[in-house]
Amino acid sequence: MGANLQLSPRARDRVVRWVVRVLVATAGAVLGVVLFAHVEAPIGPFDATVSFRPTGGGAQLEIPPLGALAVDAYDGPLRLDVQLRRVDEVRALTLANDPARLDSIVDTVSADLRAAVERLAWTTGAAALGGAALTSLVVLRRRREPLIALGLSAALVTGTAGLGAATWRPEALSQPTYTGLLVNATSLIGSAEDIVARFDAYRASLEDLVVNVSNLYAAVSALPVPAGSADTVTLLHVSDLHLAPSGFDLMTEIVEQFAVDAVLDTGDITDWGSVPENQMLSAVGDLGVPYVYIRGNHDSAVTAAAVAAQPNTTVLDDSSVTVAGITVAGAADPRFTPDKDSSEAAESLEANGEELADLAAALPEPPDIAMVHDPKAAPPLDGVVPLVLAGHTHDRDVSVLDDGTRLMVQGSTGGAGLRGLQGEDPTPLTATLLYVDRATGELTAYDEITLGGLGQSEVTIERSYVQPLPTGGEDGGGEDGGGEDTGSGDGGSGEIEGVDIEGVDGTSPSPSPSPTD
Repeated sequence: MGANLQLSPRARDRVVRWVVRVLVATAGAVLGVVLFAHVEAPIGPFDATVSFRPTGGGAQLEIPPLGALAVDAYDGPLRLDVQLRRVDEVRALTLANDPARLDSIVDTVSADLRAAVERLAWTTGAAALGGAALTSLVVLRRRREPLIALGLSAALVTGTAGLGAATWRPEALSQPTYTGLLVNATSLIGSAEDIVARFDAYRASLEDLVVNVSNLYAAVSALPVPAGSADTVTLLHVSDLHLAPSGFDLMTEIVEQFAVDAVLDTGDITDWGSVPENQMLSAVGDLGVPYVYIRGNHDSAVTAAAVAAQPNTTVLDDSSVTVAGITVAGAADPRFTPDKDSSEAAESLEANGEELADLAAALPEPPDIAMVHDPKAAPPLDGVVPLVLAGHTHDRDVSVLDDGTRLMVQGSTGGAGLRGLQGEDPTPLTATLLYVDRATGELTAYDEITLGGLGQSEVTIERSYVQPLPTGGEDGGGEDGGGEDTGSGDGGSGEIEGVDIEGVDGTSPSPSPSPTD
């Protein structure tokens, strides 16, 4: 029996020769795939590189520098890699300006990806066959070896494709694995299905909301002059835009309609502080007015540099600037939330406020306004500056601190970005117009603008006067002249083309006192 299992020397040579052929062909095919199995392709508004890598099955979407998400969609020796390299500005603008294309974006991306993968499959097959044949010719140096290698590599490619098709698991697409900063995506953004379900209805109403801002100007013009002096500076306080296009649109509309002299942004203009997000920041430079900005806890040094590169912008980081005659000091938030590997806070928020207070005290004249991102940094500034602006909480609030400094916390001008769609109703978009006396630097009045309501075209604006009232009345209310009066008037509210205008009374020039502090 044992003698029957032994191979003759000639048979052993043949087996060894075929093993070598298989190994050489496989190595050549793998080399060909590594070097040539990739294509450049447009996928929606992105330019992408699509490739196969001999690192196991499944698929991976890379979004530099945020990280990647991997899907265990099939088995096999080759993994499908899709790397998004950049946003094509022309395609992105075309998409943004055409609602029909925006509605079909999922179909467009799917079709683009399918076409790219089909092209990649042919490229990969050719690369594997060519690599196997060439390597066989170089290593084995026989004329017929490349033909044999072609046959072997063809069988290898066919087997790989068959294995991938046989083990295809479409349900795995809903269970991706995140790496890098994208590990935080589910906790920061929430349920994608929830957001998508609400987004269509929200977008339909939001288009009307932004357009209707122009109607507010006509309504507000009926109110009394904000200050006793005709030399009033109009500043727009925004915060927590979170890269929401609707927030940028709202800001642009207010700047144009209300003749704003400068914009003060208390941070979180982005979500991740990444390079790809910076392409949206050109809207800041297009405003045509000074833009003063501090970093929030979602903004990186890269974000700050991108804002600073825009025309008419100033990035404050324990520094000050004078715009339209008003001196503003500001400090960046010490944290960077998306980077879970970094310290939660290099310094405490209170220390952050103390450093800004020291800066303010060292200036020849105290600044008129101080900017911090988190209102927890405001207490050290109490009594040092008359007005502190903040954001972070996504919940608007106005209060007076113990030593008389007014703290104005903005809501979210971007409606908290995508996360704002998670709740029962979307987070409203908010912004505040500040009317400041140029001569004294004192806040005399402010208009709180709010856009929001799922499925509702509702825009509200409420004016509050800081005592003394512009009418000069002695019965203005408030305590020690430090209160505020809302301009609700006897009429209370009115409607203009479906826009709810609160705090506007076009027939009553003298608002009735109603202290709010």
